[in-house]
Amino acid sequence: MNILDVLSDLLEPEQISTNETIIDQHSKDESYHTPHNPDVVVFPKNAEDISKVVAAANKNNIPIVPFGLGSSLEGHVIPYQGGISIDFQLMNNVIEVRPDDFLVRVQPGVTRSQLNKELKKYGLFFTVDPGADATIGGMTSTNASGTTSVRYGVMRDVVRDIEVVLPDGQIIHTGSLTAKSSSGYHLTSLFVGSEGTLGTFSEITLKVYGIPETILAGRIVFPTIENAVTTVTNILHAGIPVARMELVDARSIQQVNKTNETDYLEKPTVFIEFHGNEAGLKQDVAFAESIAQDNDCDEFIFEHDSKKRAQLWEARHNLAYSFSHSSPGKKMMVTDVCVPISELTGAIIDARQAIEQYGLDGALVGHVGDGNYHAILMLDPENPTELEKATQLNQHLVHYALDKGGTCTGEHGVGTGKMKYQQMEHGPAFEVMRGIKKTLDPNGIMNPGKIFEINS
Repeated sequence: MNILDVLSDLLEPEQISTNETIIDQHSKDESYHTPHNPDVVVFPKNAEDISKVVAAANKNNIPIVPFGLGSSLEGHVIPYQGGISIDFQLMNNVIEVRPDDFLVRVQPGVTRSQLNKELKKYGLFFTVDPGADATIGGMTSTNASGTTSVRYGVMRDVVRDIEVVLPDGQIIHTGSLTAKSSSGYHLTSLFVGSEGTLGTFSEITLKVYGIPETILAGRIVFPTIENAVTTVTNILHAGIPVARMELVDARSIQQVNKTNETDYLEKPTVFIEFHGNEAGLKQDVAFAESIAQDNDCDEFIFEHDSKKRAQLWEARHNLAYSFSHSSPGKKMMVTDVCVPISELTGAIIDARQAIEQYGLDGALVGHVGDGNYHAILMLDPENPTELEKATQLNQHLVHYALDKGGTCTGEHGVGTGKMKYQQMEHGPAFEVMRGIKKTLDPNGIMNPGKIFEINS
């Protein structure tokens, strides 16, 4: 049966599009992975719309690919089997704020900045900050994290409940409004990070936090990466409650200066931020400074002005885009591995050596407070030699991380780019995961070709 015939009986005409521009927008994400068009894009308004579309797709073996803003970096939203791309831009309401419970209920199309704008009225904020202004649905699907995870955790730590439309159209809730529960399997954790392969999210309940009384941010500059990473681990061992701790290497600082017209010392730098009350923060900052000085820091500069603090984090968040804009015609590959904190120094040094060994122009950045780091590489996807070098470098970093007890992806997710490492990382548990997929999605319609091979 024709897909459009199926959908025309379920949705209003304006909720269905085969417009060439819209189809193209839903054929790709921000990664270097090859685009592929969906057959049609639909725009549901509620869970019932999603349920009808998914149930009909399941009955007719039509692939379903959820789509947020397309900011993913491993090809998650690319519909390689065609089918229906479900865009959630019409489901972008903050449904309920429960300030006394520190909870908020949202639809999946709500963006991070939109949510924080609404929460600010209540003196609250949503903590997970991946840099991109992604949708909450997309962030939940990849178990996103980012700069604040060292203090507040990742998406899996703040999602309390998800309303999920299963592949057969059934609508379920995975959790509750309580802070804890010992009842049954923890389905919420199963669906967070499932990348649209087990079901489609229609509502998400999140834990939020009070806006800190005082925020201080600054830069600590070091002569070497070893000094920088040692300082990070020493600060963590000391129990100083940092909110963000980001490593930016010398190549990255060069790009920051070029793009933002700043004059930062072009050396390995740790961007750091503290949340708390004024009296407590003075002690925390003084303790952190003494640790940094013990590790031969060149500069320890704090920004008390909110505008300069915002400029500091804008430079960090926009670093990948800065490389993209300065490299017209090229695509970005951002690697994403995570290692135990004790292995971090060796991992960062190995990554820098590998970049130079492969003759690539790459920058290293990382949420080093939790062992997660990235290499930003700009490459021409039409140049086989360049692409092969970048692919080999990516593989080298993954193998290094796995050998040290780490993971092939700390926050970007598997998508298509990290599928080949799943068996290696998870061993026998990989078959358990595939068993769950086959049980919940026996027809394999949900985001086929992601995490697992569809017929494997």
